[in-house]
Order: sequence, then C-alpha cells, then structure tokens
Amino acid sequence: MSALSNLLSRFRALFVLTVVALSVSGCGYNDVITHDETVKAAWAEVQNQYQRRADLVPNLVKTVKGAANFEKETLQAVVEARAKVGQVKVDASTIDDAEKFKAFQGAQGELSSALSRLMVVAERYPELKATDAFRDLQAQLEGTENRIAVARNRYIEAVSGYNQVVLHFPTSLGAKLRGKSVRPTFEATAKGADKAPEVDF
Repeated sequence: MSALSNLLSRFRALFVLTVVALSVSGCGYNDVITHDETVKAAWAEVQNQYQRRADLVPNLVKTVKGAANFEKETLQAVVEARAKVGQVKVDASTIDDAEKFKAFQGAQGELSSALSRLMVVAERYPELKATDAFRDLQAQLEGTENRIAVARNRYIEAVSGYNQVVLHFPTSLGAKLRGKSVRPTFEATAKGADKAPEVDF
C-alpha cells in the first residue's frame, strides 16, 4: 500500500508541475522576456546612434568656429544643446520611466534643432562649406541622422510588440508575474516632426 501511495504522490507532483509549466507558458511568461530583451537591444542602438551624433558636435563646432564672423548665437545654441544632452541621466530605468524618457527625447530634440539651424546658417558661408573638414562632418552628420531615424523606428516597433504582450490576455498575466508594465516610446515633436534636420545642401 505504501508503494501505491508513493506512486500516487509522485504522480500528483508530476501533474502539478505539468499544470504549472503549461500555465506559465500559456500566460506568456517567456514571451515577456523575449520582447523585453528586444526592447533593450533596440534601446542600446538608439543610444549608440545619439552618442555618435554627440561625438561629432565638438569637431563640428571647432570647424565652424574657424569661419570668419560665424554667428556666435547659433554656435552657442549647439554647444548648450549638446551640454543638455550630456546632463540627462540615461540608465536602464529610462525606458521604463515616462518622465526620464521624455527628458531624454526633449534634450535630443533640442540638439537636433540646434544642429539644423547651424547647417542652415552655414549656407551663408561659402568659404566654410568649401572646406574638406566641414563637408566631411556634414556627410557624417547626415549619415548619423539617418541612422538615428532607423534606430528610433526599430525601437518604436520593439516597444509596440512589447506593449502588446504586456496588455493582451493571457500574456498580461506573465507580464504581471515578471513585474513588467507598458513602456513609453518616442513621440513626434509638435513642429517639424515629419522631417529630419536638414543637413543636405
């Protein structure tokens, strides 16, 4: 009788484990992790491309400073916007915190605007536009702006997929078990949102 009791006990334990495993897989517990990691990878690429742009700014400023009588106000706006980007604390929690995310997007938007104005003003300085250094930086900046647009788009898509997993039943149960909730994403800026900064002449 104890052998039968032992066998029944094992069967119950196996049954419970099977039910738990099916419940966890059915509620999207692992899907949440997959989508979470996709968002983190996309965010890393966004940061990488924005950092690439920020790294170009000091050389751009130095090159533009060499132009006679270049508008100091425009140049100062770029320097200040670049400094603001550096002051925004970006860490792993940024993608989960709507306020931090908004601050990051705002600082990057200001830098985009300042760089766009600088490039428009540079049009008035043919001697600056003729230098190899400026042309090279202009091409790098244009390429970086394109990479930023692609990285942002991939991030938006990754967050959309993640948010669907978090919101839809039954995967929302897995999200709750993991302590995951909806993430903020990039929003269009009110003015000129349909265009990347103009850097092509």
